[in-house]
Amino acid sequence: MGIIKLKNIRTYSYHGCLVEEGKIGSDYSVDLEVKTDLRKSALSDNLEDTVDYVLLNRIVEEEMAIRSQLLEHVAHRIIKRIFDEVAAISRITLAVSKLNPPIGGDVEAVTIEMEEYRN
Repeated sequence: MGIIKLKNIRTYSYHGCLVEEGKIGSDYSVDLEVKTDLRKSALSDNLEDTVDYVLLNRIVEEEMAIRSQLLEHVAHRIIKRIFDEVAAISRITLAVSKLNPPIGGDVEAVTIEMEEYRN
């Protein structure tokens, strides 16, 4: 088995419970880790034999563009879509961070992390 990681995927999105967050948006960072079998692609050197990280990045960006009130909700959508579209993945670990959140303090980021296994 092997792991593919996409670190610090940056988006400008409109998630949050406050009405203002849906209007003005905020900066976000997403870290994605997927577990898959990399043995075949290591030997073949063919993209068809591995998980295409361009596809993974596109899924994250598209789902981050759909407004959610909670980071947990957008993370769940990303995980579900990856499992639906990429059969070779057995585990996903995903962290979604809201940078400079509007919580009345000097906080760099708020992050939720979820880990799911294929059923």
